[in-house]
Amino acid sequence: MTTTLPVPVPTRDPAPGSQPEASALAEISQETLALTRRLFVQLQRRPSTLVAGVLQPLIWLVLFGALFAKAPEGLLPGGISYGRFLGAGVIVFTAFSAALNAGLPVMFDREFGFLNRLLVAPLRSRSSIVLASVLYITSLSLVQSLAIMGTAALLGYGWPGGAGVLLVLVTLLLLVFAVTALSLGLAFALPGHIELIAVIFVANLPLLFASTALAPLSFMPAWLGWLAALNPLTFAIEPIRAAYAGQVSLTAVVLEAPYGQLSSATCLGVLAVLAAGLFLLIRPLLDRKLT
Repeated sequence: MTTTLPVPVPTRDPAPGSQPEASALAEISQETLALTRRLFVQLQRRPSTLVAGVLQPLIWLVLFGALFAKAPEGLLPGGISYGRFLGAGVIVFTAFSAALNAGLPVMFDREFGFLNRLLVAPLRSRSSIVLASVLYITSLSLVQSLAIMGTAALLGYGWPGGAGVLLVLVTLLLLVFAVTALSLGLAFALPGHIELIAVIFVANLPLLFASTALAPLSFMPAWLGWLAALNPLTFAIEPIRAAYAGQVSLTAVVLEAPYGQLSSATCLGVLAVLAAGLFLLIRPLLDRKLT
């Protein structure tokens, strides 16, 4: 009696590197989502951060809008009301403030020792720690900004159209990415949360007042006009203000700066370069601290 051995059926080998790369991407995504969910759980347990982040700009919007409600016509460029003029500044300042606080959760994790636990954990990539902070702050900033936009619409300050909303969101995302990168860099560079909070308080209001959030460049003295024309907040405010005015064209001039005319595309380009530059600047610091 003879037995026949099964003939092996040839199988096609998977493309080299395809499965490991897909597996690595899936693991990094899972780690990032888990760390992001942890931050939202913290927010759910202490929602005062979100409430305060929405109430403060609402107070600015309501009180400043009422304070200058009887401003004479023609006082502002285009003859718009001060409330509509202020709305873009408050939206940008809300996103800016939220992004500037992005480093605080990381700083507290450093001080309480949780970051050290993450560093010794078998993470596929420690970049997920940074990505989680970026996702969390971006989501929080957009929620706060949309709340301000809705309130401004209820107060009669207008609402940008579909294309205008898209321009507003893109502008806010670029600003949030840039400021979040700066805040995360400070969270790893400074010794503690007291120093980080001090930097936030020192930078917050001066950057607000040295921008076009509360007044146009034509109202400012020459030296302050130059500062405002170089302020990243101004590059975010003016495209949003133009979107509220119905000017969603990227080639339309939105800022008459002392050094020349700037279009929406130019302002967005400056914000994009700033965001990329800051992330590249802090990358060596992050690589050193997260190893």
